[in-house]
Amino acid sequence: MRDVLVIGGNRYFGKRLISRLLNSGDRVTVLNRGSSAPPAGVTALRADRDDEHALRTAVGPRAFDVVIDQVCYTPRQADVARRVFAGRTGRYVMTSTVEVYEYEDSAAPVGEAAVDPLSVPVDLTARWDDADFRDGHYGEGKRQAEAVFAAGDGFDWVSVRTAHVLGGADDFTGRLEHYASLMRAGRPVAVSARNQPATYIHVEEIADFLLWAAGQDFTGPVNANSHGPLTTAGICAAIGRLTGAEAQFTTVEVGETSPFSFARSYAMDNARATALGFAFGHTSDWLGRAVAETLGARGGDGEARR
Repeated sequence: MRDVLVIGGNRYFGKRLISRLLNSGDRVTVLNRGSSAPPAGVTALRADRDDEHALRTAVGPRAFDVVIDQVCYTPRQADVARRVFAGRTGRYVMTSTVEVYEYEDSAAPVGEAAVDPLSVPVDLTARWDDADFRDGHYGEGKRQAEAVFAAGDGFDWVSVRTAHVLGGADDFTGRLEHYASLMRAGRPVAVSARNQPATYIHVEEIADFLLWAAGQDFTGPVNANSHGPLTTAGICAAIGRLTGAEAQFTTVEVGETSPFSFARSYAMDNARATALGFAFGHTSDWLGRAVAETLGARGGDGEARR
């Protein structure tokens, strides 16, 4: 039985991860700001993770076999966590993102070596506390957070570079609903003139992967994505099979496009995780199910959110 701390992650694939940890017999502690009720069966700690004193006070003398950090978005947050948890855990798993590769425009799927955290400059003085700045520098914040952990010591560290996540009735992003709404209304879907494929992962599969990664002994970055990149047209075709609507596309040279429309490839190579022993599924095995789970009986009639 392990003692596992999950920072954040009370919704979407985070709650699925917590359920898996509990079902595995782990003792689970969840730390967040208290904005949502903790799942049954966990120990709940309340703190603002940006406040080092508050975080230290909430954790107290506790130590953990594994910490899984679902909400580390900036190097400043990573710097606080590195100090607080040094010597308190043997393994630290940070949920990162495919967005760390935002500057890597490669026709081939990119591997972890394309972004070496030890080569990433860190700026702790940037306006990371400003929500607009943080949102506008999402990939950079994750990249620099990885760099802070990679340069430190005190525990073994892993960053799970997560592909775009699809599926689940509780998908809060509204992206699939956006497409379904446009398609049912006969309105065009705006896509980049150079529209490129991307890699994805099902909500249940990323929860499985995080559970698996927590129990391994490898370190450093690892890509997590299902086999089979998807295009905007492929996603819309799956929505069409459920709703009966057909997608119309309009290309945009400059300006706003629909979600999951990318002017550069966002395809990751999952060979490292596969070699380490994780068996990914294929997007063709779950895409239709993901669309049905998210759109449900409404068939995409709901209001689209961006």
